[in-house]
Amino acid sequence: MSDPILSLSGVCTDIAQYHILQGVDLEVGRGGVTMLLGRNGVGKTTTLRTVIGHWQARAGSIRFDGQEITRMPTPDRARAGIGFVPEDMGIFSGLTVEENMTLAAASGPLDTARRDWLFSVFPPLRTFWRSAAGTLSGGQKQMLSIARAMAEERRLYLIDEPTKGLAPAIISTMVGALRELKSQGASILMVEQNFAVAKALGDQVAVMEDGCIIWTGAMADLAADAALQERLMGLSMEVEA
Repeated sequence: MSDPILSLSGVCTDIAQYHILQGVDLEVGRGGVTMLLGRNGVGKTTTLRTVIGHWQARAGSIRFDGQEITRMPTPDRARAGIGFVPEDMGIFSGLTVEENMTLAAASGPLDTARRDWLFSVFPPLRTFWRSAAGTLSGGQKQMLSIARAMAEERRLYLIDEPTKGLAPAIISTMVGALRELKSQGASILMVEQNFAVAKALGDQVAVMEDGCIIWTGAMADLAADAALQERLMGLSMEVEA
């Protein structure tokens, strides 16, 4: 891949006594969506958390837009242009939707045009703007979680299982919003277990197993090859879709 926006080389990450990432090599292209797929527990979430700095790599190198960030503190990585949507949403339940969004716009007040665009892709945000985030439904909280990462334009978005446990109608809204973000030229690294969503959004794909990347290629190629899906992940996307 020429001129990737994110590059991991030989990244190893330990959590307590467990060696979770065992030499991850991964590139994320500019202006597209790279899906990170694999069975549960193979290191996908740890990869995202290592990139944002919640976990520190024991070995290897992480480069973002040509800059070495392996030892950089998490706030500096965010200021450099990386947005992170954790699987557990990470919203402030006691604050209103508006206050959550205001905190997310770290460089200053939330831009009105950006807010109105977020309202257009996530209509419930407008409806519940002055409501406490803790009173939202699960799907609405997930929308808020993603909108917080999108409060400012980022150069790279790390998104961890955004559709997990959501109803089909909410998933459709989520996919539409991420397509909008993609159309703006955003670069996205996304963990997703819903393979219909992965096929709908992904340009490139990396498959993990036992803390390593075992296959990379075009999402369309993997989606079209049931035998390859079975060999890499023990399942068929065609069944899941």
